[in-house]
Amino acid sequence: MDNNEHVCRRMIIAFYELPGIGWHAIDKAVRHQLWKKEEWTVEDLTAIGLRRDQAAKAVALYQEQPWKLTTDTPSVLKNYDAEVLTPFDLRYPEILREIAQPPWVLYARGRLELLNNPAVAIVGTRVPTAYGRHTASLMAQQLSAESLTVISGLARGIDSRAHEAALEGAGGTIAVIPTPIDTCYPPENDYLFRKIAEKGLLLSETPIGTPLHRGQFHQRNRIIAALSRATIVIEGERKSGSLITAKHAMEMNRELFALPGPISSPKSEGPNELIREGKALLLSDIQQIFAELPWLCDTIKTNSAEQKHDEMKTDKQKEDLEPEERHLIALLHDQPLSINELHELSSIPFGHLNALLLNLCIKRKIELQPGSIYIAL
Repeated sequence: MDNNEHVCRRMIIAFYELPGIGWHAIDKAVRHQLWKKEEWTVEDLTAIGLRRDQAAKAVALYQEQPWKLTTDTPSVLKNYDAEVLTPFDLRYPEILREIAQPPWVLYARGRLELLNNPAVAIVGTRVPTAYGRHTASLMAQQLSAESLTVISGLARGIDSRAHEAALEGAGGTIAVIPTPIDTCYPPENDYLFRKIAEKGLLLSETPIGTPLHRGQFHQRNRIIAALSRATIVIEGERKSGSLITAKHAMEMNRELFALPGPISSPKSEGPNELIREGKALLLSDIQQIFAELPWLCDTIKTNSAEQKHDEMKTDKQKEDLEPEERHLIALLHDQPLSINELHELSSIPFGHLNALLLNLCIKRKIELQPGSIYIAL
């Protein structure tokens, strides 16, 4: 990322978090290179599509909080070990670049590497039957065991079952949430929310401090569909949120599967209708997903091979280090330290310690910072 891209990235985040500025306004701001300005006027913002009253409020808010353009990660996000992703970031999901109007900003908390893994969405009603609960858990567990990441929306019912079952498998799980990255909704899923932050990935389009409103659920459903190569609908009435996710999946040319259910059950109205109208394939076994998307197997094998290569490379690098070198690196992983502090903590003689530190710098394991402070890389 060059300096121009870096500054543009910060402008995108700043604009995104100002009220009244939507996707098209940011698009115009990028194309008009407003990131070259040190501050914005009402005229600048009306030129990219804001009403004058919106522009005035946005300018006033920015003047109150100028940190938005001067720091990459606000301290409030650092407190939650969260990161901000824009299309200028290497970790921004490539699959989102395929859709119309990819999100300008995503807030992520947890295992970011899951964004590069092939994924399948499981969505459904908040009040499932025993059949729906069992099937959601079984399919999520099987998909994760096959190294596919399971994506859902952290809602009650089917979503929660899918997350819980996928969490311990090789594929893991991503929860796309409607609330800011520091807030759990619904509140009763707080334990699952924290567990996913630790072992999976939480993802949100919503800036911290934004009150919950209905539109955020539609945004969440769109991202769930966009991140997934296929979407599975397990129970849901005709006008449920899971059917909105299914609609997004169809519009994005993603594969759509639905679990058939009894014609007498209102919970099966949605999936049965999708199957009847030819919009979704009837799903009875997860092997059907691999049959319809055979390239998924190749993607999984490639990812596994790359992961194995990285692990072998890491093991080889560890083998190349002396025990004392590994001890010094472990100390520096805790915090940056001076040579005097390292001497005190390690009890290694100064002359030998100097030689070890020089070797570790050459091996690019540590780095000497201004003030004679060493940090681990």
